[in-house]
Amino acid sequence: MKSVAANGGALGPEAREASIQRLRGTAEPGQELDILIVGGGIVGAGAALDAVTRGLSVGIVEASDWAAGTSSRSSKLIHGGLRYLEMLDFALVKEALQERGLLLSEIAPHLARPVPFLYPLTKPFIERPYVGAGIALYDVMSISSGHSRGVPFHKHLSKRGTLRAAPSLKNDAFVGSIRYYDGQVDDAKYVANLVRTAAHYGAHAVNQMAVVDFLREGERVVGAKVENREDGTKFSIRAKQVINATGVWTDETQAMVTDRGQLKVRASKGIHLVVPRDRFQSTVGLILRTEKSVLFVIPWGRHWIIGTTDTDWHLDKAHPAASSKDIDYVLEHVNQVLKRPLTREDVEGVYAGLRPLLAGENDSTAKLSREHVVAHPVPGLVVVAGGKWTTYRVMAKDAVDEATRTMDERVPPSCTETIPLLGASGFRAAWNRRNRTAEESGVHVARIEHLLNRYGSMTTEVLAIIEQNPELAQPLPGADDYLQAEAVYAATHEGARHVQDVLTRRTRISIEAWDRGVSAAPVVAKLMGDVLGWSDTQRENEVRHYIARVEAERLSQQQPDDESADAARLGAEDIVPLR
Repeated sequence: MKSVAANGGALGPEAREASIQRLRGTAEPGQELDILIVGGGIVGAGAALDAVTRGLSVGIVEASDWAAGTSSRSSKLIHGGLRYLEMLDFALVKEALQERGLLLSEIAPHLARPVPFLYPLTKPFIERPYVGAGIALYDVMSISSGHSRGVPFHKHLSKRGTLRAAPSLKNDAFVGSIRYYDGQVDDAKYVANLVRTAAHYGAHAVNQMAVVDFLREGERVVGAKVENREDGTKFSIRAKQVINATGVWTDETQAMVTDRGQLKVRASKGIHLVVPRDRFQSTVGLILRTEKSVLFVIPWGRHWIIGTTDTDWHLDKAHPAASSKDIDYVLEHVNQVLKRPLTREDVEGVYAGLRPLLAGENDSTAKLSREHVVAHPVPGLVVVAGGKWTTYRVMAKDAVDEATRTMDERVPPSCTETIPLLGASGFRAAWNRRNRTAEESGVHVARIEHLLNRYGSMTTEVLAIIEQNPELAQPLPGADDYLQAEAVYAATHEGARHVQDVLTRRTRISIEAWDRGVSAAPVVAKLMGDVLGWSDTQRENEVRHYIARVEAERLSQQQPDDESADAARLGAEDIVPLR
């Protein structure tokens, strides 16, 4: 079987076309894949890497963009989940903490890093021993994995020490605090890197490829019928096993095959606000209790991310909308502890995502389990659902284990705990020589550090684009943190097919810039168009669509409830490529 690994995991237009041709070829006798994965979020991408590194032939298709659903709209945290510890869900917390250590120290040290949090204490005497014991257990559980913890241990702070760490907190909002650490990651960037790593090992990865039906032979699923959303063509992909990793769309994709023994997934909406870092002073993040869940205030470069909510969502799953009520809820709760309250005018960006929770008898989504389940509802089809972003690797492993259980040949066990993502190997050496790299490239060292924290040792590939065209060392308009070369790289190496892919996922300009990327869109359209061969009309359509999307999102955030916010957001249609 011909592999596309020779391109170093690049997901550019040539690699995409090569993968399409290989997937088309699976209809030929003896050419079927071992495993076809449906869904290009964190779990599907993880399953692709898990399966291909066991020596299997693998395809992965995604109806939209990599991580376009839930996987790009999280709190950007890699954590065990303190609140699950309080729920006595020790196994889930221990598993997540082990994965946190792996991601930080072995798998993706260039993308994941420790982030400090304060747990404010509001009651004298009683609360500190109780919370302290819980956080101490949290730390202890993280060192029992045999891997590096990746983060420092917790520390108790007095009221004065708390104010030194976070001067903008109200004096009467707490009696002290406990500082502890978790991990942080750019979720969408991680998924794109994960898909690239799977492609590097030989997986055939294609986004903008929607499954419209499953192929059957009797009761057995033997593949899927797909539609290339870029040109409207349809073809069949045959595989020995299909893994359905479609998250909140699990019910819909399962229904194409069977209504028996289905997993049921409920969507829970969580929204986040992005505000400039200078709106309040603190060297650490915060974790605050609310009546429904917890609220995180998370350091994010030159910004803060504040969230999240936890409410049932029964409307459009592709574009969950944040309502005015959601935004007011988050502001109200964070303002309870800040000296200077935040207002709507302080909010740079807003995003909403859906958690795929396994449906249960409990009416509250906040109390549904974050455990994952793997099922085999009909022969040839494995379904994986539930879980947490942090434990994606375990979910992927369990799904592939189930898919390979009935294969005739002996399949090796998972080895992904030893597989660093592209850019991880050599990252620390590249970081240590960042000053020399800056001198050699003529790019300021602060820019080099930014690139290293996004691409790791693959930063040299971005710098090679700048060397060919020095003008691409300029930042994108309205988004000083990101270079024009990164938009080119997104199209040549990271599978970006539309302007919104670059502005919302390969970069985070859509939530970090005051204009949400409107001024950058024409420049990105030109740069991407040069790579992807767009006509002038296509470039104009891309920009027009992106602006309409931003306007629809802003309008939805002014609506009083979910229904009206959803209707406003759906006012901007998904872009349809020229055919």
